Amino acid sequence: MTSAWSRRTFLATSAVLTAAAGGALALATPRAHAASSDDAYAALRATWTSLILGEGFSPTAEPFKSRLAALGTQARGWRDTMAPADGSLWPDAVYADPDPDTDPESYGFSAKMAESFIRLNTMAQAYRQQGTGLTGDSALRTAIVTGLEHLNSQVYKAGQARYGNWYSWQIGAPQALLDVCVLMYDALTPAQLGRYCAAVDHFVPDSAVASYTGTSTGANRVDLCRVLALRGVVGGTAAKIALARDALSPVFPLVTKGDGLYADGSFIQHTTVPYTGSYGSVMLGGLGLLFALLKGTAWEVTDPKRQVVFDAVENAWAPFLYNGLVMDSVAGRAISRGEVDDHRRGHPILASIVLLGRGASAAENTRWRSLVKGWAQRDYYSPPLSNPSLSLTGLARLKSVLDDTSLTPLPEPEGHRLFPDMARATHRRPGWAAALSMADKRITYYETGNGENLRGWHTGSGMLYWWGDTFANGQYSDAFWPTVDPYRLPGTTASRKVLANGAGGDWGAAMPDVNWVGGVTDRKRAAVGQYLKGLSSTLLAKKSWFFLDDTVVCLGAGIRCQDGTAVETTVDNRNLGPVGNAPFTVDGSAKPVTRPWSATLTGASWAHLGGHGGYVFPGGATVKALRENRSGRWRDINTGGSTETLTRTYLTLWVDHGQNPADASYAYQLLPGASEQRTAARAADTGWLRVLANTDDQQGVSVPSLGLTAVNFWFGGTVGPLVADAPCSVMVTEHTDGTATVCVSDPMRARTSLTLTWNRAVSSVLSKPATVTTATTGASLRLVFGDLSGTRGATQTVKVRLA
Repeated sequence: MTSAWSRRTFLATSAVLTAAAGGALALATPRAHAASSDDAYAALRATWTSLILGEGFSPTAEPFKSRLAALGTQARGWRDTMAPADGSLWPDAVYADPDPDTDPESYGFSAKMAESFIRLNTMAQAYRQQGTGLTGDSALRTAIVTGLEHLNSQVYKAGQARYGNWYSWQIGAPQALLDVCVLMYDALTPAQLGRYCAAVDHFVPDSAVASYTGTSTGANRVDLCRVLALRGVVGGTAAKIALARDALSPVFPLVTKGDGLYADGSFIQHTTVPYTGSYGSVMLGGLGLLFALLKGTAWEVTDPKRQVVFDAVENAWAPFLYNGLVMDSVAGRAISRGEVDDHRRGHPILASIVLLGRGASAAENTRWRSLVKGWAQRDYYSPPLSNPSLSLTGLARLKSVLDDTSLTPLPEPEGHRLFPDMARATHRRPGWAAALSMADKRITYYETGNGENLRGWHTGSGMLYWWGDTFANGQYSDAFWPTVDPYRLPGTTASRKVLANGAGGDWGAAMPDVNWVGGVTDRKRAAVGQYLKGLSSTLLAKKSWFFLDDTVVCLGAGIRCQDGTAVETTVDNRNLGPVGNAPFTVDGSAKPVTRPWSATLTGASWAHLGGHGGYVFPGGATVKALRENRSGRWRDINTGGSTETLTRTYLTLWVDHGQNPADASYAYQLLPGASEQRTAARAADTGWLRVLANTDDQQGVSVPSLGLTAVNFWFGGTVGPLVADAPCSVMVTEHTDGTATVCVSDPMRARTSLTLTWNRAVSSVLSKPATVTTATTGASLRLVFGDLSGTRGATQTVKVRLA
């Protein structure tokens, strides 16, 4: 199974080394063994140098000046501490494995081998950059060559048996090695380059991309193609470059299972994990680099299916970007890496979109740059140009966009996006955005592996994230994951049964045996449902979310469990930072800001948290509240994390269903950004929302002022004016022009027939999908759908004229 611990090590370390990469020094000394036949490869080396070092900025201007100085300091440290010995190039980076195999200990040794090449890459960049204090330094050049020779003679060489993690040998080490070969090309002899290329050929043979399976899919395939392409550039081998170009083609088509991009905008890696914000970021960045490297050459990527990737910028990535951050719901294990939060993960995606635009149409390039400018300008919490983990090439690309006065920044896109192929949803409204994470028989509860994300157990149990436009953008950035109660993630229903670190197994192995997960959307509003089975638990529940204009209506029913522990639904769990003095009001009564404070709120109608938003409980509810300081360490959830103890204040609201509930339920409205007055007014307007059903069989609501009726039919039945003969999700919206839209889906992807009746006078059917085999109008609308099993849970829309 693929491992991202070494990917994490490689990316995190290379982020530090490239953070100071900037205007490259064009060495004047010609390479003695270069010939005119090398012109094409020399051009490719020059292009790659500019791509990995950056261009178009002043090394004496900030933030570049400081980054370049830091690069020089880091490189000087590596040069001065280098001590070649058997089994190591640096004393703290021993790569010799006394018992070479593929156990966790061996993973550590192979990672140190790759890290050694990354350190040499740091030194090579400092040598080639201006403003590092080591530009063109002869002693540094000698140290770099010495290091390459040492690693080639001892460990990374043709004939060497692989140990530890495959990633270290096939991606981590060769990418860094080949970068150094490009940067130091004039300092290396043909014999040296030949041996280094032979080593790459040994560990990354052509067969590595012979089939689109295993560790050669998605982001991993793009990384392997980068290795092959640069191997061709360094060795002057046209066939290698052509192979790399052609091996990208399997990445482009949309997939219907396994790793890759899906028609609905989903991106999956490791077979079961939504990974748009982590592996998807790597793939996007890698494709941008290769498209730019080969553009205008004999090896240009011309496969027309590459348009799928261009379309995915707005179909797959943009829905998960908000004010510069990328949502944690699609970041997998990366949420447990303390050095890079959601904002710092988002910024490289912005930079990659800018780079990808160089290979797209002029219209796409301009629009994407305008989107990026908007995201970057709005990131008040973590401005991209202050991101210490963003490479200097990324900084340069984002600064060029921010400085481009011809660009008008585009606002955040509005609307709802449902991603049934990865059990995710995003909802974006003026002033706020939300994201929902679920799990089903195809999508894991969560991913752990390599000692990462050890307590992400319930992130797929209906976790509801939300952010404001100018507030709470650090909600999940500010030490949230090591300090939050992992059994009380916002929106989730969970048993308090104690789970072991990594419960369920590594690499997304644990998936609930459920089919009904998904919903319907008209791209503005949505009805979404999850049949929940708890991880390593007897918990069962039906959960529904109705995403509307200014609120998310949350219903739960049929909640049962025999774990012998309490079961809770967490209404919200807000990270209030180190101080945590946000005022909290319940039914107009201010509650203490002291910590710890707790209370059982009996018959609560509404609550409000200052600077965040409001909560409404239709008909009143008994809710528990807690304001507390919580402490934790990144090491607690990631074996490679910091041991520093962090403390944050939380305000938690939850419904306690008691121990071993038999048929519990809940209902509440979330109003992001609402004032106390608006929250109280919504609670007082008891007719605004009507809960039509909240049972184990159906859950539904109507909002007369919106002309909306929405129902999740877990089983066929009658709810309000809607009758369904089988499980489905339905949303009906009556418009002011005398028409109505009926949205239907089969989240189970199993119906060969479905009959839906809407008891409302309808004069005609204006449009319908091909799956509607019969549409009868009159006093009621009767729709008979044909085979929905192939629609992959997508929404079917029928437009009608009201009588």
